[in-house]
Amino acid sequence: MAQLESYLPLLTLFFFLIPSLTTAISSSCGGTCQTLNDCPGQLICISGKCTDDPTVGTHVCTNGSSTAGGCNSAGTLICGGTSYYTYDCSPPITSSTPALLSNNDFTAAGSGPSACDGKYHENTQPIVALSTGWYDKGSRCGNLILITAKNGKTVKAKVVDDCDSMHGYSCDSERDVEGPCANNIINGSDAVWEALGLNITDAIVEVTWTMAERVRSYVCIVTN
Repeated sequence: MAQLESYLPLLTLFFFLIPSLTTAISSSCGGTCQTLNDCPGQLICISGKCTDDPTVGTHVCTNGSSTAGGCNSAGTLICGGTSYYTYDCSPPITSSTPALLSNNDFTAAGSGPSACDGKYHENTQPIVALSTGWYDKGSRCGNLILITAKNGKTVKAKVVDDCDSMHGYSCDSERDVEGPCANNIINGSDAVWEALGLNITDAIVEVTWTMAERVRSYVCIVTN
């Protein structure tokens, strides 16, 4: 009993610090930042503000909300030891749809061939992958979208892939684990970032987008 009493001051300090640490991280949500390393924990710097990292699946700033852009989560997925919300829908497309632009490698060195055509593509081409809801089961394959950065620059990019918001990539692998995309992601090639005058090392930036040009998809039915 005497030995337990000697640890009471340490236990009291421990239980006092835990809520303080949680509050400190939460209070950093929306805090100003300049680089990816300016935000604590698994928060990330997007457009000068600390917020949840959509590529990691943190929900510190959203208090665990499963609703994003008016779109309810389809469930959760454990990938690489992290719990992610999954989505089969995305926010409505408007003339200026808010999105988060990330960078993707569309070559054979990337995460796999493009969903639209089963092929790899050069990163020198202005091409993108869209979150599952926006990808819409491939209905936007080959279509051009118009992306606008906050600096006013724009680029037209062709949809070639699905940024999987349901299953992620390599979740069963012990390395190169990628969880599912958030439901408001545009995964752009190097050419997209360069055309917008953005720095790829920023990892994720806020942009807006809309449909630019649509192409018709024809299904050839062979009959005997």
